Amino acid sequence: MKGLKFYLAVVGALAAASACAQTVLTVSSWLPPTHGMSLAQKEWCDLLEKTSAAKMKCNILPRGVANPPGTYDAVKNGLADLSFTVHGYTPGRFVYTQMAEFPFLGNTSEPISVAFNRVASRHPEFMAEEQGIKVITFFTHGPGIIFNTKRAITKVEDLQGLKFRVGGGMVNDISKALGMNVTLKPAPDSYELLSGGVMDGTLFPAESTESFKIDKIIKYATTFPGGLYNTSFVFMMNQGRYDKLSAQEKKWVDSISGEAAARIFGRAWDNVDRRAFALMQVNGVQVTKADAKFVADVKAKTAPLEQKWVKDAQAKGLKNADKVLAEFRSEIAKAEK
Repeated sequence: MKGLKFYLAVVGALAAASACAQTVLTVSSWLPPTHGMSLAQKEWCDLLEKTSAAKMKCNILPRGVANPPGTYDAVKNGLADLSFTVHGYTPGRFVYTQMAEFPFLGNTSEPISVAFNRVASRHPEFMAEEQGIKVITFFTHGPGIIFNTKRAITKVEDLQGLKFRVGGGMVNDISKALGMNVTLKPAPDSYELLSGGVMDGTLFPAESTESFKIDKIIKYATTFPGGLYNTSFVFMMNQGRYDKLSAQEKKWVDSISGEAAARIFGRAWDNVDRRAFALMQVNGVQVTKADAKFVADVKAKTAPLEQKWVKDAQAKGLKNADKVLAEFRSEIAKAEK
């Protein structure tokens, strides 16, 4: 009888442990925990825990498992289950997602990110390009701005003679088309580069002036309607980890992926962009809005980049890439309403 009681107790304990078992996903961020993107990632994790009634949760690591350019492969190779990165940090690797980096796309992150996911979901080539990872969502930051420490930028010619940090991807090509002297460096390097005078300026969304503590170093900002550029991000999961989830767990993850996740990251960008503009005002940053002539000159110099993207995307396998780009702009317009 004692043996039976012991057996039943063990079975009961195992059943209870099984009922309480959680699937824990390891999450990495190469940005500080207070950064908007780290907070958005945590918001997604909290939503996953809520959606799954606490059967799934995240273990957010205290520091990133890799530097920004190495994060994609770190997730692909299983060093973390989840993280996000910038496609342009590994030049030449991604073509289709450059679609989300052109000038004058939109004035806030959320509608661009939502439109990005809608279009990518209709064209499987986008997902196929993300080799070795499961795409949770694509997103972008807010409109790109020219920041510098030297002078107001009111025309293309004003860009000459200054040294700028850029993050890679289409922004690198845009800046070169404008005749800018640029160096490809990750965003977290900006403070050191600008404070030490190695660089005179940087191309960033508004948010980054606060996040990377350059809000008191920058003296001038030039904004463009719809942004001078944008940056394509992917929030991703290790493919093998996703494949091992149960059918129900996959449903929980999928239910908060795509557009739902894009809204989380997009809203986070927009909230911090608004706060950063207020800080710029407090710190006396001189903000110049590009006039019609400046915008027209930028459009003329960057138009060939769109034509080149269409050609490159079609060569890689995206049919009617020009129509896909037009579809993307149409979806942004719908999402902005």
